[in-house]
Amino acid sequence: MSELSYLKSGTDVRGTALAKDGGAVDLTDDRVAAVAAALYRFLCRKFGRDGLTVVVGYDTRLSSPRLADVTARSLAACGATVYDCGLSTTPSMFVAVLRYGLDASVEITASHLPYEMNGLKFFTAEGGFAGSDIAAILDDASANPVAAADLPAPDVRPLDNMARYCDDLKARIRDGCGGGEKPLAGLKIAVDAGNGCGGFYARDVLAPLGADVSGSVFLEPDGTFPNHIPNPENKAAMDAVSAAVLRSHSDLGVIFDTDCDRAACVGADGAELNRNKLVALAAALALRDCPGGTIVTDSVTSDGLAAFIENTLGGVHHRFKRGYKNVIDEARRLSDSGTRAPLAIETSGHAAFAENHYLDDGAYLVTKLIVEAARLSREGKTLADSIAALRTPAEEKELRFRISESDFRAYGDTVLAAFRARCDADPSATVAPVNYEGVRVNYGAGEGDGWLLLRQSLHEPLLVLNAESDVPGGVAVLLGHIRPFLEGYASLDCSPFDA
Repeated sequence: MSELSYLKSGTDVRGTALAKDGGAVDLTDDRVAAVAAALYRFLCRKFGRDGLTVVVGYDTRLSSPRLADVTARSLAACGATVYDCGLSTTPSMFVAVLRYGLDASVEITASHLPYEMNGLKFFTAEGGFAGSDIAAILDDASANPVAAADLPAPDVRPLDNMARYCDDLKARIRDGCGGGEKPLAGLKIAVDAGNGCGGFYARDVLAPLGADVSGSVFLEPDGTFPNHIPNPENKAAMDAVSAAVLRSHSDLGVIFDTDCDRAACVGADGAELNRNKLVALAAALALRDCPGGTIVTDSVTSDGLAAFIENTLGGVHHRFKRGYKNVIDEARRLSDSGTRAPLAIETSGHAAFAENHYLDDGAYLVTKLIVEAARLSREGKTLADSIAALRTPAEEKELRFRISESDFRAYGDTVLAAFRARCDADPSATVAPVNYEGVRVNYGAGEGDGWLLLRQSLHEPLLVLNAESDVPGGVAVLLGHIRPFLEGYASLDCSPFDA
């Protein structure tokens, strides 16, 4: 394991870029410079040539402009022609590679993580990088340090890619709504950008199309994220957009994460259209043009969603591993093997349509939903009406148990194997016959009326437990099945049971 391998976060590079409360900074300028140089060497090997073109953009974090400058200087010093997109969403950086025929792009972002964190995300025309690619780049960076202060100022070329990206979204809405300059006139839409990159959507997409965006909040870029974490999975964030919709009497609310690769919505009543409901909405749109297609989701989607996709929409539900890159790669694999897979989506809000290069783009998802909302409004209906048949659980809960062992992966595997054996021997439990991650087990009437999923965290030393029940009080019964078992493991912190 190399010196910088701990900066690997799935398919991204992430670390602490600003000192907070006396904490250490590990994503230093020198390390970012070394990573950028290693990226360039990786790309040269991949393409079999030198003199590559790379575009750099960044999110609203306080450290982002500085790290983008370091990245650009390091790439230029290696021989790259560097383009600067400035403040940009992550999906727009992939689009830039395709639109301008560039070799690669780098987005400086740490998504929804706290403001002191930052990172680098890479794209080529093939999409985002694999985890093995990130590991190889970090190994190279560890072996070849760079002094950022010694890098000369680069000849960076400005590129206003976000304006073209907005034009594409506006054109999609106009086409979807039947044309016209102001197809959203009469709709009131509140956007909550959480002081991340998403303010553009209200200002540069919706307002020019006639939408009333006066109920929008937190559109101004502010890398301290003073109002709430820009994260559609965060309760405070969802409460904020719901409140904005109710306060402004908007027809729809939209919320993005920091770099806009994820999104969620709320209805006019302030009710969330998130997680399983968001997956159901996206699946309905995807299957309209691909009847009988396969919808790939992560492992924590509900049984009610599976029934909705298969029985109401006529599609196939393929529940796969947690992690947006996992579901995207699985959809690509299915597509390459001849199975139509029009959508890969995580309950976190990462949604990647096949028609959009399997790019997880929150603005693209929201654009499709707004077109649908506009269509439904002419019929006196709402987005929520379109998924009325979706059965939602009465209760759901997620608990995260920290593993104190240094080899937490092996320890977690031991716990999961023992849990599987325990469930196999329990007549009240039915282990899911098809499952790609952890142990998913169903319990019938009187035993919790729902399911448990015990899995390892993608990146942290944690076991994660998801529970869902169709009856009030059912989650407590479900947790009662597993609590004594988990409490028997001394290196597992079971205090979340009592939180």
